[in-house]
Amino acid sequence: MSAELQAGEREALRLDETDPVPSLRGEFLIPPAPGGTYPEAAYFAGNSLGLQPKAVAGRLREELDDWASLAVEGHTQARRPWVDYHELLREPAARLVGALPHEVVAMNSLTVNLHLMMASFYRPSGERTRIVIEDSAFPSDSYAVASQAIHHGLDPADAVVRLTPRPGEDNLRTEDVLAFLEREGGTVALLMLGGVNYLTGQLMDMAAITKAGRAAGAVVGWDLAHAAGNVPLRLHDWDVDFAAWCTYKYLNSGPGAVAGCFVHERHVADPSVPKLSGWWGTAPSVRFRMEPDIAPPASADAWQLSNPPILALAPVLASLEIFDRVGMAALRARSERLTGYLAARLAPLRGVQVITPDDPAARGSQLSLRVAGAEGAGGLVRRLAETHGVVADAREPDVVRFAPVPLYCTFHDCHRAAVALDDLT
Repeated sequence: MSAELQAGEREALRLDETDPVPSLRGEFLIPPAPGGTYPEAAYFAGNSLGLQPKAVAGRLREELDDWASLAVEGHTQARRPWVDYHELLREPAARLVGALPHEVVAMNSLTVNLHLMMASFYRPSGERTRIVIEDSAFPSDSYAVASQAIHHGLDPADAVVRLTPRPGEDNLRTEDVLAFLEREGGTVALLMLGGVNYLTGQLMDMAAITKAGRAAGAVVGWDLAHAAGNVPLRLHDWDVDFAAWCTYKYLNSGPGAVAGCFVHERHVADPSVPKLSGWWGTAPSVRFRMEPDIAPPASADAWQLSNPPILALAPVLASLEIFDRVGMAALRARSERLTGYLAARLAPLRGVQVITPDDPAARGSQLSLRVAGAEGAGGLVRRLAETHGVVADAREPDVVRFAPVPLYCTFHDCHRAAVALDDLT
């Protein structure tokens, strides 16, 4: 290693020792680095799948033991009774997204929750029929809104509006979103953007866009797949109508983990809001009377369909306890320092272009790089892992995403990523 690289590594290690919010790396299981200089990977794919907290295995073992020893009685006699297990997640989830406890519920998967929300809140009528998303929305969102339009007898080509950045730019400008709403808001039934764009890592101005969308008469929902656990949120104060998020990315709850959902209290208190219903959407006080007519509670629980999957909720609860202990304000501050450090180390490199906004306030824990070369993003990501033990992810054809997750990524990880990219590009 050259003297310059040695100095860079020493500086990264110094930053790790002195950062006011120490890494909790020791509380997570870090994959090994294949045949490299370091025993553990530098893991930057937490925006695809977060690492496993060490506490999860013990939590799952407790639930399995209760199942083994109590069987059906575990619903009421387990150490964390299963019948109302989801309520354990209510308050920590509310703190995470800036909501009142009765506005949140852990249930289903992200896209299922988005469909349930649109079944309630996408009500095209007259001239107000359009759904607005960003052009670079995650494909599942595109499929979901198109299918909702079709479900209402509309042509997605007319009903779905995809907002695009200005020519030559990669990110939407807030002023352009607001201008569209002022100009065409009367035709918009639903505005549903990603809080943090999965491709570029751009953090949208959710407060300003929500205010403008609601002023235009539209319902405003947010896909928070890349925002929950990544950036501070104030869904209640921003007056968001609904939101949904997955928990397997920044929330480290395991592949396909149970998702979260937010419904503003003005809607949960309104019995006229239509919803698709199931057994667990009726009030607990009458649930076991087995009556044919539903009696939904005045909470987000009214959108539940089925009894909660305990073995899938246990990792979510373990993860939320970590976030409660550290706090999103501290994590956000550490995230900005890590992401800023990585951005500075990548700036001199040739062959890569950072397409994530430069402003720390306009990005989450992510830097997306457009890379040159015939091998494409996938080939570069494979070589990063195989030769340097640096794990990122690819979005073909030419975008590589790095997520310096503040819970377990370090400044030294960022140093390793910069050295690896310099070597391979």
